[in-house]
Amino acid sequence: MNPFDCSGSPRHEEPADGRCPWSRFTSWLECVCVVTFDLELGQAIELLFPPDVKLTEKEKTTICYLSFPDSYSGCLGDTQFSFRLRQSVGRRASRSREDIYNRDAPVTLQKEVSHFCGYVYFRQVKDVTVKRGYFQKSLVLVSRLPYTHLFHSLLQIIAPEFFEKLEPCLETVCNEIDQWPSPVPGMTLNLPVMGVVLQVRIPSKTDKPGGSPVRQTSSENLLPFPTLLPTVHELDLFRSFQSVLIHLQMLWELTLLGEPVVVMAPSPTVSSETVLALVSSISPLKFCCDFRPYFTIHDPEFREFTTRTQAPPHVVLGVTNPFFIKTFQSWPHVVRLGEIRMTGDLPKQLKVKKLSKLKILDTKPGIYTSYKTFLHKDKILVKRLFKGFQRKRPSEVQSAILRRHLVELTQSFIIPLERYMASLMPLQRSVTPWKTPPQIRPFSQDEFMLTVDHTGPQLTSGLRGDWMGLYRKFFKSPNFDGWYRQRHREMSQKLESLHLEVVCDADLVGWTRDKSEVEIVDLVLKLREKLNKAHRQQLQLKDGVSDKLETFILSIIRTLPGDLQTELRTH
Repeated sequence: MNPFDCSGSPRHEEPADGRCPWSRFTSWLECVCVVTFDLELGQAIELLFPPDVKLTEKEKTTICYLSFPDSYSGCLGDTQFSFRLRQSVGRRASRSREDIYNRDAPVTLQKEVSHFCGYVYFRQVKDVTVKRGYFQKSLVLVSRLPYTHLFHSLLQIIAPEFFEKLEPCLETVCNEIDQWPSPVPGMTLNLPVMGVVLQVRIPSKTDKPGGSPVRQTSSENLLPFPTLLPTVHELDLFRSFQSVLIHLQMLWELTLLGEPVVVMAPSPTVSSETVLALVSSISPLKFCCDFRPYFTIHDPEFREFTTRTQAPPHVVLGVTNPFFIKTFQSWPHVVRLGEIRMTGDLPKQLKVKKLSKLKILDTKPGIYTSYKTFLHKDKILVKRLFKGFQRKRPSEVQSAILRRHLVELTQSFIIPLERYMASLMPLQRSVTPWKTPPQIRPFSQDEFMLTVDHTGPQLTSGLRGDWMGLYRKFFKSPNFDGWYRQRHREMSQKLESLHLEVVCDADLVGWTRDKSEVEIVDLVLKLREKLNKAHRQQLQLKDGVSDKLETFILSIIRTLPGDLQTELRTH
């Protein structure tokens, strides 16, 4: 019996627990697409789950183009890569469930608000039964979660089976995902799919950056025994950076400063992994510019990104089409990657070349830029990684060394900013119940610069160079603006929480005894508005604060005349 009706939609039973259909599924994935090559239409969506997913025609078209490697890539067999696309304007705001997740997740792993992440498993094999002579199909997971490792691991389980059995297999998988518990930061979850149980821990913002790897939790009653994924998001940094290790400092600075960078790679896999590695290199700082792990000339933003009438935008693009060499001649930083070559027993390192050399059509691998780093290279790190490579140290260990170095470098840079930002917070004793919370002092770049000599990065980092110049340049970048807005929002919410807690401990009943009805009504309305705001923002209040204030509001309303009581209860 075909599990699909004539429209190709799977039959999905109403959940017995009363929740909305596909609600757990959509906490992980926006949808699952099957993209195939049609001789007349080109790339086309063959299947889409859930059947009622709200994708615009523009989004569907973009997903189609991003789900196939460029013809220049020549990808035979199975290929995995990632993409990111801007969602259409006019979508409704995120639901509160997403707000709660984002509140507790690290800023680098929050759900995307205006973009979708795509994870692709593409298969191209010779097939004499097809007119073009090749079977070409992609299975694509579309999500707002940047869980690169989890979703590519999931594809490795389901895609080979899907390409053998097609539709019925995919319906079963989607129903299984709809039974998964929702991703909750700090929780370890068991996720069953196709006879395998993936055990993952969802990172939390309270985790220590660069902390120890995840350990398997006991699951005596769980059969089959879970497969532990040590991370949901981390990449093999060493694999991505092995041909640019001696230029790591430059690439970190370009990413930190939000400089326009184009990565030209031989395949979508290398392109997407390199772009995602660059973006993650400044973790735990969030990369607040745009980035496209795999970008094609069919993308709706192609003209926006390639116009020569204005400066290139703050974006990191990953491309594979040689056409882009000509298109991006005006861009200040181009990383041209080739196949990994060896010099003796070490990966050959790319050279930095002048941008003018990019005009040659058969551009050789290299980093084409005139950028001069503010900080010196860490030669000790490079020697350690090279020695590890010669001794055949596992790639995951090399990546861990690299990740720890980058985390420590970013923390050395950001801690002085965090320390200065904390000094702008009003003192707790200045928060009183009868006045609005005091304001956070404005950020002064000049004032911050005066602190760098005494409390700057040189206290925690051995790297020498022009830290002051790096900060000045950073202040002009979208990454500083994004960091500052996030910290200011968190501090404002902390002040709101402190104020509510102080109000809760005040003698509110005593205050109302000699007050007029107008003043009492005004207090009730203000308290109610503060509580509503706290609920909207999911502020973390001390236990009992919300209940105590709700009880006080109700008891005060009862002391007022009947008409006012009715008015306030319906307000």
